Amino acid sequence: MLTVTPPESKPQDASNEAPGVPVEGGPLPPGANVVVATPGAAVADPDDLVSTEKTPTLVDRVQAFRAKYEKQEMALFFFAGFLYDVLTLSPIDDALTEVQNFVYLAILAGLLVLEQRYAEGVEPPKLLVKVWRFREDALHFFMGSLLSAFTLFLFKSSSGFTPLLFMAGMFGLLVANELPRFRQLGPVIRVAVFSLCVTLYFASLLPVLFGRVGWWIFTLSVVLGCGSIYGLLRVLKRWRPDEKALLRTVAVPGFGAQAVLLGCYFVGVIPPVPLAVQYSGIYHQVKRVSPGVYHLTSEAQPWWKVWTAFHHGDQDFMVRPGEQPVYFFRIFAPKGFEPYRVRVRWYFDHPEKGWTALGKGFLASVSSNGSEGGYRYYAQPGTTPKPGDWRVVLETEAGHEINRLNFTVTEDTRTEPREEKVDVSVLKVTRPISLEDWQKLQPEPVAAAAAPTPATAPAP
Repeated sequence: MLTVTPPESKPQDASNEAPGVPVEGGPLPPGANVVVATPGAAVADPDDLVSTEKTPTLVDRVQAFRAKYEKQEMALFFFAGFLYDVLTLSPIDDALTEVQNFVYLAILAGLLVLEQRYAEGVEPPKLLVKVWRFREDALHFFMGSLLSAFTLFLFKSSSGFTPLLFMAGMFGLLVANELPRFRQLGPVIRVAVFSLCVTLYFASLLPVLFGRVGWWIFTLSVVLGCGSIYGLLRVLKRWRPDEKALLRTVAVPGFGAQAVLLGCYFVGVIPPVPLAVQYSGIYHQVKRVSPGVYHLTSEAQPWWKVWTAFHHGDQDFMVRPGEQPVYFFRIFAPKGFEPYRVRVRWYFDHPEKGWTALGKGFLASVSSNGSEGGYRYYAQPGTTPKPGDWRVVLETEAGHEINRLNFTVTEDTRTEPREEKVDVSVLKVTRPISLEDWQKLQPEPVAAAAAPTPATAPAP
């Protein structure tokens, strides 16, 4: 066999060419690189080479994806818990809702304890090994679910953007919890959020159990929240004897959250859960026409005032001499709630003095009527309002705001009769319906049976 090597070819060990197979018979083409196989040395076929790297399983790929999008996953589970409660939340006095929230709190407390018991680098027991990687997702889901429930209760019991700001603050805490700087502090933020959830749970449960609201109810909720943090400290002390670390990571954020909540309540930031205004509006006239049925009269608006479709009654109030706006509202309280009083205050935006209260307000005695729609009431300012911006505020006797409604008063110089619109408020329907729709729902009157014609007496 003839083997030819070109003059400028590299030595075998320095060549970058792949090993070749000698060609038998016939002359070789010019410039061909031919490698001489050393006798006794095996030459591997590239097609026979198999990678020894382990093929990633589906679980490995899922874990890699989760690690890449850790922050997005945290937000997803948080909002999944929020959306779950939005779609499934029952009234605040529903026993199943209270039991569910208690179970969520118990699971959340258990996860916090287990996280401290089996910190990073500590192998959890075999029973938890398979699910331990999902503890972060579970924490965020239950936190999101609990915070959404309490935020919705706060939203129903107040007006304005306070609940939304509260929710944004809670989400900001959870995002901060994922930052390395806060991670180094330990479970500070999670304990603070857990502490908030416990107190808000009791703040929604105790008024239902006692049938009333008041400062002592909320203070008792804070005391129970402090008790839960103290119990958490006692449990964690078994595995974490470092008292300074527990003080910094559990006691300070836990009890600090309680102090913040108590302060927010006494300055009026936290509304009087579970009282909630289901509907409110400004009208020209409110009239009770039959048991459980009210006629709400407002001025019909032209078609081009499309924004009035979102108004409740006459929020663009055209006033004539001697007229007063009527504030109509329906307020919900749980079944068995004791009679209580609310105050209606009227405010005028004075060009020089700003928002000015009109008198001391009107106290109204209301009660729970056992209906989800709530107890209905209406009030007037007692005088013809001046043109300008007005606001009516409904609050508890202690001064906690439940509802507010802004409206504008404009002088009406017309003399012709107004074109009126009449809505109907009934007992079991929260929002008013039009008079036409109400009449369609009423059964047609049954015609009275004709009286039998008396028999004619025979003529004598």
